[in-house]
Amino acid sequence: MEQELVISATGLTKIFRDFWNRSKAAAVNDIDFDVRRGEVFGLLGPNGSGKSTTVKMLLGLLYPTSGILRVMGQSPQSVKTKRSIGYLPEETYLYKYLTAYETLDFFGSLFGLSAAERKNRALQLLDMVGLAHAANRKVGEFSKGMARRIGLAQAMINDPDLLILDEPTSGLDPIGCREVKDLIKTLKARGKTVIITSHLLSDVESICDRVVILYGGRIRAEGALSDLLAISEKDTITLPHLPEQDLNVVMEACKKFAPEDQIDLEHPRMTLEDFFLDVVAKAKLEAAGTAGAQAGNGVAAYLSVETEQENLLEQLTGPEPEQKKTENTGTPETPAANTAVLDKLKENDSAPEQPSAPPPPQEDLSEANNKLNALLNGKRDS
Repeated sequence: MEQELVISATGLTKIFRDFWNRSKAAAVNDIDFDVRRGEVFGLLGPNGSGKSTTVKMLLGLLYPTSGILRVMGQSPQSVKTKRSIGYLPEETYLYKYLTAYETLDFFGSLFGLSAAERKNRALQLLDMVGLAHAANRKVGEFSKGMARRIGLAQAMINDPDLLILDEPTSGLDPIGCREVKDLIKTLKARGKTVIITSHLLSDVESICDRVVILYGGRIRAEGALSDLLAISEKDTITLPHLPEQDLNVVMEACKKFAPEDQIDLEHPRMTLEDFFLDVVAKAKLEAAGTAGAQAGNGVAAYLSVETEQENLLEQLTGPEPEQKKTENTGTPETPAANTAVLDKLKENDSAPEQPSAPPPPQEDLSEANNKLNALLNGKRDS
């Protein structure tokens, strides 16, 4: 079954004009692409190729000059659509006088999350991005990498269905880069959709399902990475380590099918990222902690499991829970606090009625008026 389309762009064009309404630059020029639910999609290209303009149109920050663009079946300007999007801009813009925790709490309030839910998610996210120890530090004191981690956390506070990450690993150390990629894989497993723009092609290659490569505002290549990067003219065979005499036998067999100058023999290599992380992991067994960003403790729980809101319908339509009965009367048991209030009311009802105090005696109004007039007349005579 074909996956649901989250983004659909047809003939998408954005032309920037000058003061006289003359065409100045065609940043995006008649492009078509689709992004499906549960897909990690790469938007690639050199500087000035139209990536940022396309992202801004997806977010509803720019209006297309022409073409059709739908995000989750609606216009990108729809408020309902925006509530389901998380966005990490290329430059991290944060309020430098807020702490890390206050920053996440603030962004959570923009999405209408309750105070309890904001606190729960903020603590989980800080732990996830390795900044739990710096929760009460002002973000203005953070390094670029630490600020980037907080930026990623704020993009996740609303548990978005569509996550748009613009250079997500910029400024991050290799540990942070690996954690971001692990997070994206977890979100993909939950059916979330992720769009990535990045110049670090090795990161894109390791996590993206499909990519679009832009140049001059036009799509120059598009497709699944498994298809785009495959070299169909060659085959690779990987074997366990062989003794030299056995290896010579294999090489002689290969020469029957291809010239010797077309046969490559080399040991497989681990990536530099894997080697780096292995060295750091060994160093952690011997060295103390650091004041900077630390390795995160896995993906935040609310991002990796079904949330209570997703099970709300099931709870509402499920069997009604039975009320607890008292042993003697068989009636629903009243909570202790309510029982105390009821007993107090009963005491007040059974208490003997106290006689009301007699009203204070009042002087005859006419007599009071006479005294007032006499007093006034006396002052006038004097």
